[in-house]
Amino acid sequence: MLNKYARAFFTRVLTPFAAFLIRRGVSPDTVTLIGTAGVVAGALVFYPRGEFFWGTVVITLFVFSDLVDGNMARQLGRSSRWGAFLDSTLDRVADGAIFGGLALWYAGSGDDNVLCAVSIFCLASGQVVSYTKARGEAIGLPVAVNGLVERAERLVVSLVAAGFAGLHKFGVPGIQYLLPIALWLVAVGSLVTLVQRVVTVRREAAEADAAAQESQGTEAAK
Repeated sequence: MLNKYARAFFTRVLTPFAAFLIRRGVSPDTVTLIGTAGVVAGALVFYPRGEFFWGTVVITLFVFSDLVDGNMARQLGRSSRWGAFLDSTLDRVADGAIFGGLALWYAGSGDDNVLCAVSIFCLASGQVVSYTKARGEAIGLPVAVNGLVERAERLVVSLVAAGFAGLHKFGVPGIQYLLPIALWLVAVGSLVTLVQRVVTVRREAAEADAAAQESQGTEAAK
């Protein structure tokens, strides 16, 4: 849902900015690299210190590069396999930095081993969820399921919760508990999504193998 509606909205909003960057001679790959660097810096500089509000502000500003670079590529007519590969690869780097930064906080000053483990699980499961779809498609399967929690949902839930949790330092009472709740939700949602994709790939693989065997049997009968 977020991918469908939010992307369409922000694409319209960011199109003029993308056009401005093109006029200034900036390439889509440059935007991708700068955006990822900004997300990584925001996550690994602020989150391990418990500065969730300002860390989220920095991350959010750079996260939109994921929409700007694709918009620029479309305007330039330069959509390419390399651009898609770079974008997808650096998305995984950015996601790892966000949940890694949260894990560092809980392993250090946050002093909560359980939430540290949950953060690490969110990091790992997010990577595996993406891998299952990519690997399924690589072996010729459609992987016709998105699942309960995709990347957009993981980021929105985690970043919104982290940003609000950071308001605790400004005197807002009790709001710090939003982040642990969000991490548990993302962890459970990612696990459900992983199961959904594995089950789908298993079914599609069985159907493809059965179709191949039937085709071979038909050819042999001829």
